[in-house]
Amino acid sequence: MTAHGASREALAAARERLDALTDSTSVDAKQLADELAAVTAMLDREVSLRRVLTDPAQSGEAKAELASRLLGGKVGGETADLVAGMVRSRWSQSRDLVDGLEELTNLADLTAAQKSGALDNVEDELFRFGRIVSSSTELRSALTDRAANATAKSGLVHGLLDRRADVVTERLVERLVTAPRGRSLEEGLESLSKLAADRRQRMVAVVTSAVPLSDQQKQRLGAALAKIYGRQMHLNLDVDPTVLGGIRVQVGDEVINGSIADRIEDAHRRMAGQ
Repeated sequence: MTAHGASREALAAARERLDALTDSTSVDAKQLADELAAVTAMLDREVSLRRVLTDPAQSGEAKAELASRLLGGKVGGETADLVAGMVRSRWSQSRDLVDGLEELTNLADLTAAQKSGALDNVEDELFRFGRIVSSSTELRSALTDRAANATAKSGLVHGLLDRRADVVTERLVERLVTAPRGRSLEEGLESLSKLAADRRQRMVAVVTSAVPLSDQQKQRLGAALAKIYGRQMHLNLDVDPTVLGGIRVQVGDEVINGSIADRIEDAHRRMAGQ
């Protein structure tokens, strides 16, 4: 999604909420993706509804309440909260909201792949599928045929990828083929590949400290860790008084212990090459 102005800020905030939500092991990312896909399809069809939900003349709270009423009982609480948060934000165009929802849908599926250790495979499979499509005019025509119904296209994707690719790859490609939303197949696959690559570069640091970190400490620690590991770093923060005046940072299987000041200072020395 290429967002501008208010929509860019709204999408960034929505992605942060999605990250915070899916970092929890109790959240089913696949179910979240399915429900977000259903909301995306609904708002893609209902032009008047999405205009109401993005009307700048209406308060954010009023739009969020409307979204919650519409989705209540139809999707899980996490999905309803995500959508309510999105319509509470300001969007440059009403269609940007649907584009943002679609991006969150795909990110939720990619998160499921990341949690299962399959994200590298998904990224590679999306790339290879794109190469196959570009080399076969007949296959591309079948997948993009406007006269063919969604069921037929879904069956074709399933036949091509079943047992040959990760289930997340199949889900992503199937949604793209059955609901292209005005994009070419090549554009859609390129967008999915970029999302997968961006997601793969994101790392999560679980930070446990004896006292809550200040905003400045969080920023310094996040920047230092990102420099050390060479990737964007998302901090999951927790407070445990038994960590006596110190901090525990876990990135993957690696655990760093030490006082907050010492670890940040050491990180800065490493950044400076000292």
